[in-house]
Amino acid sequence: MSKTAKAIILAVVLLAVAGALVLKQRSGAEGGSVARDLPRLVDLGADKCVPCRMMAPVLEELRTECRGRLDVVFIDVWKDRGAGEKYGISVIPTQVFFDPEGRELFRHEGFISKADILAKWAELGYSFN
Repeated sequence: MSKTAKAIILAVVLLAVAGALVLKQRSGAEGGSVARDLPRLVDLGADKCVPCRMMAPVLEELRTECRGRLDVVFIDVWKDRGAGEKYGISVIPTQVFFDPEGRELFRHEGFISKADILAKWAELGYSFN
């Protein structure tokens, strides 16, 4: 095999890997982190919605306190219009609880406290204390 042919094959493989990484990152931005081995809480809301803004510190506390054990994601549905349709929401904020395999376990509409989120996770069999 010539050096040119090897270079072309290498370039094609590198492009395929780069494309796969971009798709993986894109799916992470739409619905969570790239890691799929953690339970995931997706909060669908908007930066300018009052109850959604009330959720922001709750989500940040969960993100910090449960790092490495729970994936916490916020999606602004006013900026990402397709997300509302993808998740089938009609009210914001909506929180969707997913198991590590990506199966929906529960959803809640409106503001929900950190204590209530942790209680729901415990009810679903996940402890983050």
